[in-house]
Amino acid sequence: MLTGRQSATASQPAGQWLKFNHPLTVLESGRSGGGMDYWLYLPQRADMARLPLVVMLHGCAQTAPQFAQSTGMNRLADKEGFAVLYPQQIARNHAGRCWRWYNPEVREGEAETAAIASIINQVAERYALDRSRIYIAGISAGAAMANIVALTHPQLIAAVGMHSGVAFGAAQTPMEGYALMQQGAEQDMHQAVRAAASKMGQLPLMPAVLIHGREDSIVHPVNLAHLAEQFRELHHLAGYARENMTLKITEKQATRRSGRSYKNCEYYFGRKRLLQVCEISELGHAWSGGDASVNFSDGCGPNASRMMWEFFRRHHRAAEALTSHPAPDVSEVERIQAGLV
Repeated sequence: MLTGRQSATASQPAGQWLKFNHPLTVLESGRSGGGMDYWLYLPQRADMARLPLVVMLHGCAQTAPQFAQSTGMNRLADKEGFAVLYPQQIARNHAGRCWRWYNPEVREGEAETAAIASIINQVAERYALDRSRIYIAGISAGAAMANIVALTHPQLIAAVGMHSGVAFGAAQTPMEGYALMQQGAEQDMHQAVRAAASKMGQLPLMPAVLIHGREDSIVHPVNLAHLAEQFRELHHLAGYARENMTLKITEKQATRRSGRSYKNCEYYFGRKRLLQVCEISELGHAWSGGDASVNFSDGCGPNASRMMWEFFRRHHRAAEALTSHPAPDVSEVERIQAGLV
């Protein structure tokens, strides 16, 4: 249900900022009744058809509008021409509005995962968005949730972005989740992603951009290394052999214009960038290059929103993968190596 259009502000610059409520099914909430609020930003442009969609999932102790302000993604959407969707966790699921990424039902694709996927499908249909270019990103618990949505709905999501995210692991409770945040998923690093992959049948690629601060004391930076290894394993299982990957490492020095220094690792299969891993010096648990007036947001660059969009825009979900997702055969792999795909 559409509940209104808000006037433009710093986080909703020139386009339409719309609020809806998605009535939850029993599968999506575990009980009857209730709904999940979500906000949609549509950029100001003459041609609204076939826009890409970026789904943004807030962190704990944040609301969807706060996350929109923090990331500045709506301003970027006006410049680049894409829609932005902001689902918001309901308080009855978690008092601090944390996405329950550690919950087995959520990880299996039910509860909040199912609700977010339903919202994406409804919005894509209602506004005739480009289903081959739907991306999902988040920070902290939102990053972990984005990963779960991507891995449980690979036919829907073309690429995933994780800022300050936790490794995909075997946590079953909030306490186990906290331990995972501090220690990563070293023991279950490969097992967890293989178990998830086994439930997908034949695998598509899931390109990923991972960003983390070296001074993050809430989600230890070891999670960045473990997540990178998990995505390399996922790509390997999808038929893109590790030995055929090439690695490009770039180290940027701090400048007044671009912000803090950072190390950027890019993994390529032929000309296709499958994985980008960015580790930012002196950054804590906060969105890099965001609005510093908002919690868990840092005003110093590099700009994480821009970095994610630059990665996302290079990827799309092939038409045949929207209904099925076969692993690449040898001829497809050869074409990618040759830079033809």
